[in-house]
Amino acid sequence: MNVKNFPLTQIPDRTESPRTYGLTMVNDKGLSLAEARNLVSVAGPYVDIAKLAFGTAFVSQDLPEKIRVYQQAGIKVYFGGLLFEAFIIRNQFPDYIHLLKEYAIDYIEVSDGSIDIPHEEKCGYIEKLSTYGTVLSEVGSKDKDREHITPPYKWIQLMKAELEAGASYIVAEARETGTVGLYRNSGEVREGLVQEILTKVPAEKIIWEAPQKDQQLYFLSLIGPNANLGNINPSEVIALESMRIGLRGDSFHLFLDGATGTSAAKGK
Repeated sequence: MNVKNFPLTQIPDRTESPRTYGLTMVNDKGLSLAEARNLVSVAGPYVDIAKLAFGTAFVSQDLPEKIRVYQQAGIKVYFGGLLFEAFIIRNQFPDYIHLLKEYAIDYIEVSDGSIDIPHEEKCGYIEKLSTYGTVLSEVGSKDKDREHITPPYKWIQLMKAELEAGASYIVAEARETGTVGLYRNSGEVREGLVQEILTKVPAEKIIWEAPQKDQQLYFLSLIGPNANLGNINPSEVIALESMRIGLRGDSFHLFLDGATGTSAAKGK
């Protein structure tokens, strides 16, 4: 349940947990068990998904306990796509399925950012894994190679095919730096790409990786307070939720009705 500590008008409606859109996905790059508990205590109502980034799950202490902390708080947990790729390149797909079952993981990322997987084969993995849980399929990782930027029509083609194969959400890639995929080297949004994607793919089906504040603001301004945002630093969840509802300087005027609050106050 969203927390509201005191009455304040003109606050935009936020979806309630468990959400299907308006999602916040945090990037857990190795939080301790105590830090995971602290995150849940401070920001639990606003964290929908926790990604155990890249291969950190393999080397993290207290992994079962940390997963349990998230799951008991109603937060979905999944292993970063690189771990999926690590199993695939070693011909250990059955072992990956066993891992998901062992830890009761029902959110699953399929990616091809570190290895080349033919798209038809990637869609085959999506189809198989969708029988075990909710698949998040990553698109855009290849754009880390600036000499081979994927054109918008290809992003759309890949996204639509992967949704048809059984993915519940498309993760639009940015990496933890926010400087590839959706973004230029500077972190600036490739606005034409985003706007073209939205003409063909529903916004509620896309989780936009947006680790930087200006990137988050862009999507909240374009889509509204319930944009799906990912790769959020755990320490920034409350700040992001404040931005979502117009209670941060950058987003202060986004959701006010008509005249600004300042002019309305002057009329009293």
